[in-house]
Amino acid sequence: MDRSDKVYQTYVEILKHELISAMGCTEPIAVAYCAACARAALGTLPDRICVEASGNIIKNVKSVVVPNTGLRRGIAAAACIGVLAGDEKAGLEVISKVTDAEKERLGTYMEETEIEVKPLISDNLLDMIVTVHAGDSYARVRIANEHTNIILIEKDGEVLLEKETVCAEPEADAPDFSLLTVEKICEFAETCDLQDVKEILDRQIDRNTAIADEGLHTDYGANIGKVLLKTGNDLKTQAKAYAAAGSDARMNGCELPVVICSGSGNQGLTASLPVITYARGLHASREQLYRALLISNLITLHLKSGIGRLSAYCGAVSAGAGAGAGIAYLHGGNETTISHTIVNALAITSGIVCDGAKSSCAAKIATAVETGIFGFEMYQNGQQFYGGDGLVVKGVENSIRNFARLARIGMRETDHEIILMMTEEN
Repeated sequence: MDRSDKVYQTYVEILKHELISAMGCTEPIAVAYCAACARAALGTLPDRICVEASGNIIKNVKSVVVPNTGLRRGIAAAACIGVLAGDEKAGLEVISKVTDAEKERLGTYMEETEIEVKPLISDNLLDMIVTVHAGDSYARVRIANEHTNIILIEKDGEVLLEKETVCAEPEADAPDFSLLTVEKICEFAETCDLQDVKEILDRQIDRNTAIADEGLHTDYGANIGKVLLKTGNDLKTQAKAYAAAGSDARMNGCELPVVICSGSGNQGLTASLPVITYARGLHASREQLYRALLISNLITLHLKSGIGRLSAYCGAVSAGAGAGAGIAYLHGGNETTISHTIVNALAITSGIVCDGAKSSCAAKIATAVETGIFGFEMYQNGQQFYGGDGLVVKGVENSIRNFARLARIGMRETDHEIILMMTEEN
């Protein structure tokens, strides 16, 4: 594929847009970022904070530890650390430079500040409004559809910034994800000038490996990565364990950054760490690793682009299929092998629900990675699922569209019920 080709240029832009660093689960970090921007607009430390959040934001913030908060969880903690110590210019690393003094002050600030959290009725699954007050003055910031996509800044009745927003539409300057296809992804991965993507992929390798190592050497959550390695040390188990260990750490307050994919650190870990592990075990070259990661990341993004950032469908399923595709490439697999790997994997685990960010995400990741690898092993042994097997239809792109429809439309009521159950008083 020629570097001047529109598809080539778009794929590079997609990677730059999506493979970015974030510290902590992206939903509470988005709340912290929104709050930091509201405080910046207000110009002083607020004495009252109101957070309005869509159901999927509430779901994904409820149970996960917010970094740099003394192991606190939830929207109030995320908003308060963003207000108190967030760098509004740092995007999804908004609370990466919190000082010890600010950490110590957080508890007192939360006790002294009036904090209100309310559900936001919105057609946008990713939507939040943070309003901060200091005396009679107020500032309001709204984020929708993307974790850092600010669509409104208002202060004391004056609108400082406003964008139109349409349900489920990406940012106006986002690259064209409709150009993603399995065929073109394989062609791009094979022919890409690696200088165009090396910096992005090196950052993903270094940061995601670091947090996986941290997860394996420290006590985090249910320690799924450690449990897996106690059952065996073969390459497949290592691949599952490293991905799970990264999630173990990230879901439970680790302050190391992660390179995300499709707006999710867990998906970034799932798409990268199994491929990195297999490349090491197979003694693949650095170039082979880069090209396999291009396959894995772009397949993950392709599968997720028809679903959206948030839904009732566990994003690890898509990333696990992406990882399986990258591992297939490392074994010499071509477009046909990769296509069958994807379809086989999706036919098995699609339907795993997302019930928020928390420790069990690591176990779901391990399952998704297992299935992605098994999807490849099936085809390697002459087996596959055919059109008419459940949601599988003839043609990889047609099957991808079917599974995306299941996640985006078919599981909408499931999502609603999950949110109700998670927000009911126990």
